[in-house]
Amino acid sequence: MIDLFDSQLVGGTVLLKNRIVMAPMTRTRTSDGDVPNELMATYYGQRASAGLIVAEATDVAPSSNGYAMTPGIYTDAQRQGWRLVTDQVHRNGGTIFLQLWHVGRMAHSSLMPNGEAPWGVTEERAESQVFAHGPDGKLDPIPAGKPRRLRTDEVFALINTFTQRCVQSREAGFDGVEIHGANGYLFEQFMNSVLNTRTDCFGGSSVENRTRFLLEVVEAAVRALGPGRVGVRLSPFGKFNGIPADPRTEETLLYVAERLGRLGVAYLHLVYELMPEANMEVAQFKANYLDHALLRKIRKAFSGAIIWCGGFTDRKSAQDALDTGLVDLIGFGRPYIANPDLAERLKHGWPIAEADRSTYYTRRGGTGYTDFPAFAMVRAACGAV
Repeated sequence: MIDLFDSQLVGGTVLLKNRIVMAPMTRTRTSDGDVPNELMATYYGQRASAGLIVAEATDVAPSSNGYAMTPGIYTDAQRQGWRLVTDQVHRNGGTIFLQLWHVGRMAHSSLMPNGEAPWGVTEERAESQVFAHGPDGKLDPIPAGKPRRLRTDEVFALINTFTQRCVQSREAGFDGVEIHGANGYLFEQFMNSVLNTRTDCFGGSSVENRTRFLLEVVEAAVRALGPGRVGVRLSPFGKFNGIPADPRTEETLLYVAERLGRLGVAYLHLVYELMPEANMEVAQFKANYLDHALLRKIRKAFSGAIIWCGGFTDRKSAQDALDTGLVDLIGFGRPYIANPDLAERLKHGWPIAEADRSTYYTRRGGTGYTDFPAFAMVRAACGAV
């Protein structure tokens, strides 16, 4: 029986010191030009006791900028900023992958180059909001803009863009990359059989066509970085960012899982989108979302490691998931905000702190970001022995 604190060799290449993954979380702390900075380096360095850190979703091009103050990796300044982060994580003994994304239609013209329309699989607008400049110029949640349909040659060009960013992520010091195929962003927009009504080689009823964009990007990433250095995140059955319910979700998921395994992908990161108002217990999550029957199918189809993320808040829930034998690593999201030493707290049964939601996305520097003390420091300050 594996334990949450056993090591894990991912992809035959990357050795993780435990089975705990810090999930990617947008925190809007970049400097001007969407440049990572010293503050972000401190934040990630504080959390380096996780077996794996997956850094927040990062734009591969200006056309991917769907939310204000999210980082990019397409300029020299951005790559130099990320080097501050990776150096700090490595000094603290951590392992860090970079999550690469393109938001697709989840954008607004106020954030796009020259005020152009967002890039879409089709011209259908997302019934959701983005964090962008409203009519008064202020940053607020506003409806996503109406996209324009990407031409076929532009999709092929994006594959090359992702390939370049994979190479540049290695130059910035990352141990690998995670391709963000989840949460209603561009890759999932292509894979969704209801939304994707294209008639070219990237669309239609064919699962091969709908998944072509993701799989070609992943294949190029593995060629560039090696099979142990590439992971993929998927959110099957999710409804985030206005992605429509898809009757072919399971078919698509199992097809992609099998193909990813053949390509040598290190891990498959499965995420359940817990909405703030849901307050869903992990037991309900297991029963209602990724049931064991489906996980067994995924395990059979995919030869790499599986990360299970969504709703895990303590050691017991994480260990129970590992005990099924169907997953290898457990992703923790929000608990990592207020607990930079989450791995140690889980290991020793120390209390888990909670963060103030109002500080999740802010430009107030380190407040609610890097100012959470490790529990050992709290004990020392209180005179505990």
